[in-house]
Amino acid sequence: MTGGAFIHWRRLIAINAAIIIGYTIYKIVHDTPNLEYIHLLVDYHFGFTKRALIGALVSLGTDRVPPWLVYALGGTALFATTGLYLLLFKKTFGFSQTTAPLLVFIAGSPFFLKNFVKTIGYFDIYGCLFAIVMLLVPARSFAFVVLAACGSIVLILIHHIHMLLYVPTIAVIVVTRYYLVQPPHKASLVLGIVMAGVIGIAFAAIQIYGNVRVSSDDFVHYVSSRVGRGIDATGALEFAFIWHRTLGDEIRATWQTMPTNLSSAWVYPILIALHAPLIRYFRDSIRALTSPDHRRVVLAALVLIGLGYLVICVTVFDYARWVSSWAVCMVLMLHAVKQLPASSRATPIALDDKRALGCAIVLTAIPRVGIIRPF
Repeated sequence: MTGGAFIHWRRLIAINAAIIIGYTIYKIVHDTPNLEYIHLLVDYHFGFTKRALIGALVSLGTDRVPPWLVYALGGTALFATTGLYLLLFKKTFGFSQTTAPLLVFIAGSPFFLKNFVKTIGYFDIYGCLFAIVMLLVPARSFAFVVLAACGSIVLILIHHIHMLLYVPTIAVIVVTRYYLVQPPHKASLVLGIVMAGVIGIAFAAIQIYGNVRVSSDDFVHYVSSRVGRGIDATGALEFAFIWHRTLGDEIRATWQTMPTNLSSAWVYPILIALHAPLIRYFRDSIRALTSPDHRRVVLAALVLIGLGYLVICVTVFDYARWVSSWAVCMVLMLHAVKQLPASSRATPIALDDKRALGCAIVLTAIPRVGIIRPF
């Protein structure tokens, strides 16, 4: 019976892999990068600029940026994230018949790798990638905290929205893997607070000094000079205004379009509910933690991460992206929880659980969630 049930899960793993590969090829062949492309055209030519680190690095190698570089960089990030996540899954759960349903619900979720294909060229995936690295590397010394701080600053320089998108999850990973598993030392606590302060200063600097300080015409003229030869980048250049947009502008635009964007928000609870077996496993993993203090810290962290995403949602309106990244952060938190001491083993998703299999089949059939509105 178990062997027969495993066949269904194995098939779902193969189908999800085929969807991810096929959708990636389709995306590259049929899509035209616009917003993703202009991010590679903007560098530090006019001084310190938000969302310009990747473009600045690209400018070190070429004066003219071909559009295919969007997919080269985005595909590399996607490949690295997929490979490192599979390594993390093996480290945390192992690959076996017992863990096959868990792999389907995570790697096959439309919130995770599938949606990173949809958003290929966007910078969200770099936060996920670094968080996975922080779950894999040793956490034996304060160098782990320094690495987290440096990586977080780089993420904020790539795109300042990482301050609430993935940096809080990275901070929780540091707390669970470093501060909760060893006796606290005053020096490491103080230095950790200092590191957090430095991250905050970097974010504040980007908010205050990150806007382009030349006219829109001058900015567009320069960015146009970096477009690949023979390329019509009209669609991409239409997004040049975002480098002059202030936080107030972002909030006003979000609230003006909120009624339309929230009209399909009912889809998100349904998609989350389809992950019920995974959610139950996460809940049981928290309950299995040996220390009540660890459980309280984890629950508080989940609330704080959620509040960060709530702030994002009232500021910027790419709701499908934010819900997807929130779900990814919950998966990363599951891995962080599994690295804490537990007094018992959470019951895995049963191979012969027909309801779980039904949910997994529906999730497998959903190719991605989207960027602004579902699908």
